[in-house]
Amino acid sequence: MSHDLLNRIDQRTRLAGHNRLALLLFRLGGRQLFGVNVFKVQEVLRRPSLFQVPGLPGQFSGVADVRGRSVPVLDLGVAIGHPERDHGGDGPGYLVVTEFNRSIQGFLVSGVERIVNIAVQDIHPPPELGATSTYLTAVTRFQGELIQVIDVESVLADIAQLRGEAVLDPGMALPADAPPMQVLVVDDSRVARQQIRSVLDQLGVGATLLSDGRQALDHLLQIHASGEDPAERYAMVISDIEMPAMDGYTLTTEIRRHPGLAGLHVLLHTSLSGVFNNAMVERVGANAFVAKYSPHELADFVLARLRKVAEAA
Repeated sequence: MSHDLLNRIDQRTRLAGHNRLALLLFRLGGRQLFGVNVFKVQEVLRRPSLFQVPGLPGQFSGVADVRGRSVPVLDLGVAIGHPERDHGGDGPGYLVVTEFNRSIQGFLVSGVERIVNIAVQDIHPPPELGATSTYLTAVTRFQGELIQVIDVESVLADIAQLRGEAVLDPGMALPADAPPMQVLVVDDSRVARQQIRSVLDQLGVGATLLSDGRQALDHLLQIHASGEDPAERYAMVISDIEMPAMDGYTLTTEIRRHPGLAGLHVLLHTSLSGVFNNAMVERVGANAFVAKYSPHELADFVLARLRKVAEAA
């Protein structure tokens, strides 16, 4: 793994808002290429020494001391059941240290290839295989090779048996006389959609769930073309930022550019806790930003908006 490759990670974060996605490509054993969003990656290291702590699930290989921090280390090939994962010896050869959902975790992989920059229109949803659980958030190709993009949030959520069922405080509620309201949720992670729906269900708010920005924009344009004001149907839009087909920055920009959509309230909601700044959010015209995943903080933002809508009704 070259030092130059690691230095390019910071440079790639400048792609935000240009409807492009930078992926760190790696292998888990065998020929299959996998990818993870570079924005989630802090650094890549040769496999360090690991120490054991009691109570870690079996998919974890241990804990690494990374620059004075104790980082839980997941063997990614084992966690997703990759049939060609490495076996025996010291196992996978690299540690990918990531930060998302306000926490730091490491993933063991057998080999790291390179960083690639791919237009999001070339990134597609994974095939529907009828499985109840899949760890793919998208698929794409680079130089003829298939790349499977892993939904690392789903991997960790399944291991921890977290399905987004956090219970909100009883005081978090809309006024009893508030009119029925709907929220449009746009996120490519099934775990994130479940988590957001759980919050909205507890608030007594209906939800339409879509998996990427292109679907959401087409949906909103269809509503507008039918003669209905999308801002009347949806009290707000909650959108992820990093998604296939169209990212959340571009979705927000397109909403603001279209006279029939510009009145929509947009909350950007993302797991990329270390790379965002308010200037970028304001530049694309979003109303607010909240990092994943705090159900109470998300509920606070949603309630603040819905109470304003109820008062204006």
